[in-house]
Amino acid sequence: METLRVLVADDHPVFRSGMRSLLASTPGIEVVGEAATGEEAVELVVDLRPAVVLMDLQMPGTGGIEATRCILAEDPDARVLIVTMYEDDDLVFAALRAGARGYVLKGASAADMVRAVKVAGDGEAIFSPAIAERLIAFFSRPLSAAPAFPELTEREREILNLIAQGRSNPEIAARLTLTLKTVRNHVSNIFAKLQVADRAEAVLLAREAGLGQARS
Repeated sequence: METLRVLVADDHPVFRSGMRSLLASTPGIEVVGEAATGEEAVELVVDLRPAVVLMDLQMPGTGGIEATRCILAEDPDARVLIVTMYEDDDLVFAALRAGARGYVLKGASAADMVRAVKVAGDGEAIFSPAIAERLIAFFSRPLSAAPAFPELTEREREILNLIAQGRSNPEIAARLTLTLKTVRNHVSNIFAKLQVADRAEAVLLAREAGLGQARS
């Protein structure tokens, strides 16, 4: 049986150590490296070519979602499994849009964690029960109830709608009574979640989804 090569990316040394010990005791799995930042994870994927990358979301520097995009750009065959404590819907959808093959909560049992790694290694999708329930609930809604770009927060969709209307950041800040810095941060998050390079791409995507129709 071919050994499943795994890279653990997490900024907490205790978690990395525990995960290494757990996986090292599992026949057929080898931890080939550890990364403490998103940038380091991308570099190690290039050097080590692991089959599965266990990726935390909140890390210094490049976060887990952006690191996932970079990893898959470097190695499309890599399977990224998000391992985090966050159950936020926006993060789940953003991770999936980035190409993650699964989303597992850190509270999972050792047996469930090992199973998730093996399932990801087989190329299948895997989710913690709580995350699976969220996904089922979302996709079970009537189509009319599903908002455009579910990975965006309500505020981000509001700002995207204004962007699609052709409004500048200062105009958006004045209209929503926000600081210009806050608007810029929201715009940056929108671009990252939608995987667009600039405002023009965001406007095109938003208008295709029916946003930006009315300006008052």
